[in-house]
Amino acid sequence: MSGSLRIVRLANFVAPASGGLRTALRELGAGYRAAGHEPVLVVPGERHTDRETEQGRVITLPGPLLPGTGGYRVLTGRRRIAALLEELAPDRLEVSDRTTLRWTGRWARRARVPAVMVSHETADGVLRTWGVPENLSRRAADALNVRTAHTYARVVCTTEFAEREFVRIGARNVVRAPLGVDLAGRHPALRDEDLRARHARGDEALLMMCSRLSVEKRPGTALDALETLLRRGRRAVLVVAGDGPLRARLEQRAREGGLPAAFLGHVSDRALLGALQASADVCLAPGPAETFGLAALEAMACGTPVVASASSALPEVIGSAGLAAADRGEAFADAVESLLHRPERERREAARARAECFGWAASVEAFLAAHDVPAAARRVLPEGVA
Repeated sequence: MSGSLRIVRLANFVAPASGGLRTALRELGAGYRAAGHEPVLVVPGERHTDRETEQGRVITLPGPLLPGTGGYRVLTGRRRIAALLEELAPDRLEVSDRTTLRWTGRWARRARVPAVMVSHETADGVLRTWGVPENLSRRAADALNVRTAHTYARVVCTTEFAEREFVRIGARNVVRAPLGVDLAGRHPALRDEDLRARHARGDEALLMMCSRLSVEKRPGTALDALETLLRRGRRAVLVVAGDGPLRARLEQRAREGGLPAAFLGHVSDRALLGALQASADVCLAPGPAETFGLAALEAMACGTPVVASASSALPEVIGSAGLAAADRGEAFADAVESLLHRPERERREAARARAECFGWAASVEAFLAAHDVPAAARRVLPEGVA
């Protein structure tokens, strides 16, 4: 097809049970394909596979498991990856890992292939969640970001929050491209009263957290908030959709503390996940290093308001349809109470209206613009068209 570009995308830290990044890769790939381009995604896996999917060609290369991450794998072997890139002969390169795959920016320069790095997290934010002091995490992040900005033609950030650490170092090749939400697949009509009744009685508030259960996501804050609400006399239960290395510890804490929390693990059934999101009263998003928060946006598309970490990008995304809270259980509990005091119809309509500002078509358009694809060649289809 005239004007069609082969856009090769490399990503690490993608697992069968991973959420936001996997969703973003799928939706962007499908959007590129719908616009008439040829997306090719290369990710690590248990074994080599090469298949055509709705998001284009997907190649998995055998990659080792990262200990303690709950299933994440990484692409290894620069010669192998470079040989594959030579074979694929991309017109554009898009990389979603600015640590172990940063060298691909130099490959792209030598091959004269325009390349972008997508910043899916703030480097200093992740380091702080792992306990690195703020001054050290900032210096380390700045050093990493300087090298990243110099290596790639463009750095794509999904929010102003994510962009700040690059603005701080004076990078001039940063562009903003928001992510999106499937507004047709996530909708308030998915609310299921029978499903809700399985988890909460009529007088109980149903809280939900959809998150990877790992240190940087701070899932324990959700249990802190639940404990605080119960201590105050608020009848509430928590449903957790997601898995990760902290799951056993969190389950043990809930069990020993008598907290009404149900851990569902990774919910692969997207219809069931949507019904859970639509049936909850409030969604909790405690991750302080989130640069967008796709799961929270999906909940809002289902009509469920969100309480998010004030340290993250989520306040920028949720706007007045949700509330930001300090990274403490008491603050999250306060925000939950405030949302529950709003009339139910009002808070649900506000959540959906805010989510409607983030369709995937606009996201695909912005990402293709970051790749310098001429507007006439983008041809993004309307929302809901596969």
